[in-house]
Amino acid sequence: MESSDTLQRRGLMFILSSPSGAGKTTISRMLLDADGEICLSVSVTTRPMRPGEIDGKDYIFVDQQAFDQMVEDDHFLEWASVFGHCYGTPKAQVKAGLREGQDFLFDIDWQGTQQLYQKLETDVVRVFLLPPSIDELRRRLTGRGTDSSDVIQARMDRARGEISHWDGYDYVVVNDDIQLCFAKVREILHAERMKRARQTGLIGFVRGLMRD
Repeated sequence: MESSDTLQRRGLMFILSSPSGAGKTTISRMLLDADGEICLSVSVTTRPMRPGEIDGKDYIFVDQQAFDQMVEDDHFLEWASVFGHCYGTPKAQVKAGLREGQDFLFDIDWQGTQQLYQKLETDVVRVFLLPPSIDELRRRLTGRGTDSSDVIQARMDRARGEISHWDGYDYVVVNDDIQLCFAKVREILHAERMKRARQTGLIGFVRGLMRD
């Protein structure tokens, strides 16, 4: 008899959002390293490729004209312009993966989250990470040593706007300790995978139990 741990299920879209500096990139990397059942949704972007990035793995890099054509052709589940560059989530790849039980991790902002939720509500799990304080957020951004004071101030201004959308998420986690935050995020992912609606193999399994 098939184990309940291996029942067929539909994949999910696991969204991590946070203001810059609150930890979503770090938590995302930890989750991808620790969990073989989830993969990063590769976005299409118009921003320049950074050193060490690989086209098709980190992002799909295109020019603005190609991106605009993709928007016109309804190629994206969601797209947004952030700091002067466009980012979009390819539709066909994600929909096919969900049917096959593949989980996708999304590192996107509240605008992208809203768009995904409007289109594929039952497949979406929304998690928002908050910093323990605004002062700590500024300290983390400054500590990176990569941005000018003007850029840091712009990120702080944007952060306050992003935080105002916290109530549009299913789960909110304060990232005061990175390991504790990661443990909570994993618990959310495990619980969401077990939801009855996603266990597409349950009907056949239960019918088999009834016949036994």
